[in-house]
Amino acid sequence: QVQLVESGGGLVQAGGSLRLSCAASGRTFSSYVMGWFRQAPGKEREFVAIITWNGDNTYYGGPVKGRFTISRDNAKNTVYLQMNSLKPEDTAVYYCAASQHPRTAPQVYDYWGQGTQVTVSS
Repeated sequence: QVQLVESGGGLVQAGGSLRLSCAASGRTFSSYVMGWFRQAPGKEREFVAIITWNGDNTYYGGPVKGRFTISRDNAKNTVYLQMNSLKPEDTAVYYCAASQHPRTAPQVYDYWGQGTQVTVSS
């Protein structure tokens, strides 16, 4: 069982930056691939970024590539999402999730946080 708690969301102007954190409970954090997803009102949950078990590999969704960076610290059981050059269309609830499979589909993720709101004003 893994419990995930996101933090770091908030209101920011377009062009600004935010850093999201996701703290995981349990001793098996390093055995999970970690992903970030987001969901805007009226839209389906969207893949944002993924990082493999030891952080060697990352992959990003098209809309955020080049602006967002995912990282993890296994000693702290935490995964991060650094978001730069934010745009109004980045406004959404952001979720972290854990999976044993390096996939971008949300269906393969076993554990989810409660989400943190990111709002980007124009």
